[in-house]
Amino acid sequence: MTQRPAPRHLLALAQVSNSVGDGAYYTTSALYFTQVVGLSPARVGLGLTVGWAVGSLAGVPLGRLADRRGPRGTAVLLALGTAFAVASFTAVRGFLPFVLVACAYAAAQSGLAAARQALLAVLVSAGERTGLLARLQATLNAGLAVGAGLGGLALHSGTQGAYLAVFVLDAVSFLVCAGLLSALPAAAPGAVAGVVPGRRPAGLGVLCDRPYARVAALNTVLLLRLPLLSLVLPLWITTRTAAPASLVSGLFVLNTAAVTLFQVRAARGVDGVEPATRAVRRAGWVMLAACAVFALSAGGGTAWAVGLLVLGAVLQVAAETGQSAGSWQLSFELAPPDRVGEYQGFFGTGVTVARTLGPLVLTWLLVEWGTPGWLLLGAVTLGASYALGPAARRAAGRFPAEAGQDVRVG
Repeated sequence: MTQRPAPRHLLALAQVSNSVGDGAYYTTSALYFTQVVGLSPARVGLGLTVGWAVGSLAGVPLGRLADRRGPRGTAVLLALGTAFAVASFTAVRGFLPFVLVACAYAAAQSGLAAARQALLAVLVSAGERTGLLARLQATLNAGLAVGAGLGGLALHSGTQGAYLAVFVLDAVSFLVCAGLLSALPAAAPGAVAGVVPGRRPAGLGVLCDRPYARVAALNTVLLLRLPLLSLVLPLWITTRTAAPASLVSGLFVLNTAAVTLFQVRAARGVDGVEPATRAVRRAGWVMLAACAVFALSAGGGTAWAVGLLVLGAVLQVAAETGQSAGSWQLSFELAPPDRVGEYQGFFGTGVTVARTLGPLVLTWLLVEWGTPGWLLLGAVTLGASYALGPAARRAAGRFPAEAGQDVRVG
């Protein structure tokens, strides 16, 4: 008799499947929408901004749906919905259809992330979640790197057929993801120890939970670093330093490889509120150092700039892995155990907000303002990392009897 794969292995395989497709999609989508669909760059940016704004609003109700109807079935349906949305991009030929599909894509992606977190919460014990999330993040980065390589082949070809093949690949990857998620053990709605049967959140639920909202808001400030690698550093390198533009791809490879290799190690020992807040504080100091180093790269020749940019990228990825491990732990630890999907949907909006506002804020702050902007970003990050500690402790006092409770489904 064939032994059924462990839930953690299936979760990892599901992560690999859709991250490979996403890596190819992220690499080629902008050029597909402008060169094949015929949209202007400004319209592409506007459409994606609207889409992710809708996606951020959809995360909470879709996460609540996972709590009420069961996280496995909800995750499977949302993976199928994402596959359909990606496939629909191949039929888009105008701005309004593009915006509608972008909204559907972003909503399905946001809801899928929340449902998968809820599914992980009922399949894995509380003490193992952050470590598993670290392994999944490492897996994600490896998959994105493979997908980016495949996307690079499409870019080299430059044909409409090559671009369409990438979208088909991404759609198929989410179909595979749905199949893998469906093979996980079923978890009944509210299948977490300590749940009161039939209890439902009152009013706006997580939106009225001010202690948790404060933690999520501070985490959003820490996530403003997200556009650094994809947008700000390329502009900084080409306009403010003597480093060659080719260094941009080198720093991307460095970041991806470092997260893949060291994220699990950074998550070791992060198994409670206090260890999580300590990890975030350390990351705040490291990020401040990274900002200072990046600022210094504007002076001197090519070797000076390259050396400091590489050092800054190393410090940045160290801060990223530490902050990620701490925030993952807090997002689960501080959520009521019967409403993980809803709360993860809300916590996940921080990524969307940071990716939406970050490019505008950081481009002005860093590229336009220069060294003072880098130092201000580092100081704000450090301040938010210290403020997170008291906010997390206050949030942890809301339901002491429920803290740490979990369930595992065999």
